Amino acid sequence: MSIQRPTVLILASDPAFSREITANWPQDPAPRSDGLEFIVLDEGFSRGLQGSNYDLAIADASCDEKDNENEKDKGKNKIKRKHLNKRLNKDLKQSLAAAGKPAILIHSDPSLDFYNIHGAVLELRREPGIWPAMAGLAGREILRRCQAESIAREAEKACAAAQAEATLGRFMVEMRTNINNALTTVLGNAELLVLEPGLPATVLAQADTIRNMALRLHEVFQRFSSIEKELHVEARESGKKAIPAAAGR
Repeated sequence: MSIQRPTVLILASDPAFSREITANWPQDPAPRSDGLEFIVLDEGFSRGLQGSNYDLAIADASCDEKDNENEKDKGKNKIKRKHLNKRLNKDLKQSLAAAGKPAILIHSDPSLDFYNIHGAVLELRREPGIWPAMAGLAGREILRRCQAESIAREAEKACAAAQAEATLGRFMVEMRTNINNALTTVLGNAELLVLEPGLPATVLAQADTIRNMALRLHEVFQRFSSIEKELHVEARESGKKAIPAAAGR
């Protein structure tokens, strides 16, 4: 089963946000063998996420104070930033939810809990000093879960296909006697036609073809019988090996 490299989509207009995410991503072995791929886009692209090829989205819905703001500007803009945070949080959450894929939404709204889960979207509050590590740990676990679910789905498909083939095989084995009886009748009548004197050459050729095809089908079903016996022998041998192993535990 091939496992593709997971893609983490970072939606942010602030380059520092993506740098914090990538720099603080857990350094232990990745959930998939060949590592991660990070793609950074402006958060304005969030409306076109449906159908996009990614495994996890991490979006910046925070609006922090500017370092060069004076106290007067900070006071004026505090309420404005609060409303902007809520609107940005709401818009991004709706876009991420519509995409139908796992997502982490980083916000700076102090009125919300440290984390909230809405369907496939995990909201994390931007706590200074710890939010990048928390986002990385949560993202890693989300990717691991997605990988486990993907492997389980593939296993279910393989199991369903094997069960369908097993059902067909059992049907063929169960019908073997009836088909062999029918083939014997066809083969016998074809041989009688071949031996019948005075028949046109075309009829004799057709009867000979029927006889040969009946013989080939008979050989195929004989092979089914041989496979069935081999499987019974293998099952008995496996059972004999399993008994001593269980006794030794």
